[in-house]
Amino acid sequence: MSAPRSLNVVIAGVGGQGNVVASELLASALSGHGYRVSVGETFGASQRGGSVMSHVRAARDATPGPLVPKGMVDVVVAFEPLEALRILADYGRETTRVLVNPRPVYPLAVQVGEATYPDPADLLAALRRLAAEVLVVESTELARQAGDMRAQNLALLGALAGSGWLPLEPATLEALLAERFLDEVLRVNRAAFRLGVEAARALVASR
Repeated sequence: MSAPRSLNVVIAGVGGQGNVVASELLASALSGHGYRVSVGETFGASQRGGSVMSHVRAARDATPGPLVPKGMVDVVVAFEPLEALRILADYGRETTRVLVNPRPVYPLAVQVGEATYPDPADLLAALRRLAAEVLVVESTELARQAGDMRAQNLALLGALAGSGWLPLEPATLEALLAERFLDEVLRVNRAAFRLGVEAARALVASR
């Protein structure tokens, strides 16, 4: 399959989940692969677990604007299922693919009893109805296996690399880890990334 001329990715989650690091690594890999890349970030009350969106836009022929237009996202990468559905509803189209960690992160309003969180199974069912393809990857658990649950952003980035949805090989992204991390952090992040790659490949192969 030939590489696409453009690619719009939204990485969605809540504050502290590592969206920004994942988007920067993805942008660097795409840039090194010959794309012109723009990255835009939108933050809610991130310090209180609010929504965070990272837009990564890549194109061959012109530098795209920093934010994906609504209805134009190709891939949603979500660290949390409710955020996945929110982004898909706003930015998705019939060809949009979704990669999601199914573990909920409860907003402050839910934690203090002012709101309720939807059933995660219902969220995943809605994603499957609306998206062209959905991969559910337990990135938090994969990060735990790698040695640190905070590496779940690298596990999900690895799953994206292993999904076949990018015009990149996983090795291209993995090579960037050594430029950003050192010592034990590098070891854990690399392990989480590789577990994510393997998980996504196994899901794709099972279909």
